[in-house]
Amino acid sequence: MEKLNFLIYSSVRNTNCTDEEIQKILNSCERHNPSKSITGVLVHSNNYFLQFLEGDEAELMALYNHIKKDSRHSKVILLNKGTIEERMFPSWHMGYKDADKEGVTLITEASDDEESIFNKLLKGGVVEDSKALKLLSRFYKLV
Repeated sequence: MEKLNFLIYSSVRNTNCTDEEIQKILNSCERHNPSKSITGVLVHSNNYFLQFLEGDEAELMALYNHIKKDSRHSKVILLNKGTIEERMFPSWHMGYKDADKEGVTLITEASDDEESIFNKLLKGGVVEDSKALKLLSRFYKLV
């Protein structure tokens, strides 16, 4: 079985990153991620990005190094990386959610503590590995 890796990062969205630029990011993911077997999700707001990526470690790190250089955001922080048993988002070459337009209210089974953890992740805060993965998994199943 192939070793499956993940990484989670957050960043600050720059003012030059319009909604059209977000669409360009998603289009690029759609074009390039399938051939690299990369899946994941992107949450963005007017101020922040939070992205979960999964796939081969070398492919993920190459993509992350490319992402860090993108002028549409700054203050890129690698929040977590490691291995997982199976893909959390097997059919999403890049799912996404606009946190400002669609909201990030966590519903069903989300405690105040979990909502606080999610907001901390969105703003680049460091969270214990298992809590972050569990929360992201549950959140994205609601999206």
